[in-house]
This record gives sequence, C-alpha cells and structure tokens, in this order.
Amino acid sequence: MAIVVNLDVMMAKRKVSLQELSSRVGITNANLSILKTSKAKAIRFSTLEAICRELHCQPGDILEYSEDD
Repeated sequence: MAIVVNLDVMMAKRKVSLQELSSRVGITNANLSILKTSKAKAIRFSTLEAICRELHCQPGDILEYSEDD
C-alpha cells in the first residue's frame, strides 16, 4: 500500500509556486518540497489544513491511497 501525494498537481491547477505556497502556509521551501516529492513520512494536520485552505481544496485532492500490485 502506498499514499500518493498529488500536491504538485493541485499547485499546477491553482498556478501557485512552491515559494508562494510555502510563504502562505508558513513552512520552509525544503519541507514543502519533501512533501511535494512524496518523500515525507508524515504530515501534521495543521499543515494539511493550511495547504488545503490556501489551495482551496480538500485533503483527498492532495492525498490518495494506492494499492501495491
């Protein structure tokens, strides 16, 4: 099982850059980049809430469950 992070897709749909989103959300570019590239092991609900607020989306638009084959 794997959790797929679609943050880059949502950022592209909303035409928001990594730098812009990180400043709006209040986390570093490096930490946001780790999340965006699916290398993060965890995410705080407060961070997820802030990202969803800034991108006007739902958590399910960013996180997706995919079964391994």
